[in-house]
Amino acid sequence: MTAFILVAGAHTGGWIWQAVTARLRESGAQAYPVTLTGMGDHRHAAGPDTDLETHIHDLLRAIDRTDAAEVVLVGHCYGIYPVLGAADRRPERIARIVHLDAGMPQHGDQALTLVPDQAVRDRLLHRAEPADDDWRIPPPPLEEWQRWGSVAGLSPAVLARLAANAVPQPVGTLTQPLRLSKAVSELPKTGVLCTANGSSIAMVEALVGMGDPRFQVLTDPRVSFFELGTGHWPMLSCPDEVAETLVRAAEGEGHRVAAKVNEQPAHLRPFLMDVPERPRERVGRVDLHLPDDLAEADRPRPAVVFVHGGPVHPDVRPTPRDWPGFIGYGRYVAGMGTVGVTLDHRLHDLADFARAAEDVADAIDLVRADPRVDGDRVALWCFSGGGLLSADWLAAPPPWLRCVAVSYPILAPMPNWGLVDSRFRPADAVRTAGRLPIVLTRVELERAEIAVTVEEFLAAAEKYDTDVEVIDVPLGHHGFETLDHTDRAREAVERAVRSVLRHLGR
Repeated sequence: MTAFILVAGAHTGGWIWQAVTARLRESGAQAYPVTLTGMGDHRHAAGPDTDLETHIHDLLRAIDRTDAAEVVLVGHCYGIYPVLGAADRRPERIARIVHLDAGMPQHGDQALTLVPDQAVRDRLLHRAEPADDDWRIPPPPLEEWQRWGSVAGLSPAVLARLAANAVPQPVGTLTQPLRLSKAVSELPKTGVLCTANGSSIAMVEALVGMGDPRFQVLTDPRVSFFELGTGHWPMLSCPDEVAETLVRAAEGEGHRVAAKVNEQPAHLRPFLMDVPERPRERVGRVDLHLPDDLAEADRPRPAVVFVHGGPVHPDVRPTPRDWPGFIGYGRYVAGMGTVGVTLDHRLHDLADFARAAEDVADAIDLVRADPRVDGDRVALWCFSGGGLLSADWLAAPPPWLRCVAVSYPILAPMPNWGLVDSRFRPADAVRTAGRLPIVLTRVELERAEIAVTVEEFLAAAEKYDTDVEVIDVPLGHHGFETLDHTDRAREAVERAVRSVLRHLGR
């Protein structure tokens, strides 16, 4: 018989699994919802010394109490930290680990990254020994639960119950680093992705295809995936589906992400147009694609700065400015008499948006200072996750910025991107964009979790009467320039480029 040990996220206890537990037991399985120390009533009282290690020992006791032949540990959100810690010490007892809308913490990671408030994270990270009344983080009020994850699928009554039953989280559980050996890496794992919270199998496959070494472990045949079309609390929004998914996961079912051996990654395939080579100059992290006749020009030329998405791991090679898509765009606008600018910014992790924004600003300063560039005629063109980097420029457009273009963009942080500063929300920043022209290219086959951010942006743009031109790519995919070599896709690129250059006065 299989025993499921269910571990909830921050501020919650075993009560949150009540419906899932009932369904699992009806299926013939054992189910043990765990209330970790400090996360329930007086029987689970905590103190200032309660930390992640305390919660790991809670789970070790639960594992040791069951005589089931197979133990499946299920960790939701924060719960995956003690789950991994306990599995690492009892690997011989664990049949599978289930990450229920949870990340992939590694040795040395802190659960503090789950706290959505940057000020709170900074205070806890740099605090001295906690005072008697400073060793717990209070739960969020009712109206702020969505900051901890999408509340899609929760009725007002269920959300109110979640907030009412929430308890303070001991600080040590978030600040103590997770300690792992290699034992846990050998155990079968299943990821249950909640699409309304910003995760999907398609996104996982895209991350693997980028060559990011952190995600190559996901191609292990012992790793499987399921999707649930709900928010971050599926045990409350769809308990029947969660129970069914857990049973199937325990049986080894689920989608496998295959390693595409000898297959060229999507982002390294040829640009959809045959664009002649142009002169290219490299200055630090910035490349300038120059018109052939620039040396003979009587006056400086306008520039288009192309901003790649991400996060992109620093070890990925080639780096984005050498990807065929960005080289293609740079050459294309250079062939039309405009300086095309590509760059490698340092968006390597979700916490890096501020640093990447500085890199983009520095690149623009470098380009505007070049005597061959008309510093009063510059356009910014952002792609995919780089769309968030347009927020600063939309919020306060300088007079020399003639246009902002975005292609298959992410225009608001995903609900599970807790580390992203609220400053990077183009869907909010657009309210002060004024009459700055915006050219938005969207693809018909966009991933749902991204498409919803575009719709949010367009609704705000309409409300504030912003000048947005929408260019649609029928049957287009995210990153279509190297995936969809169709006439409709080429027409979309041509139209977008013409529009941007028109705003630059070309």
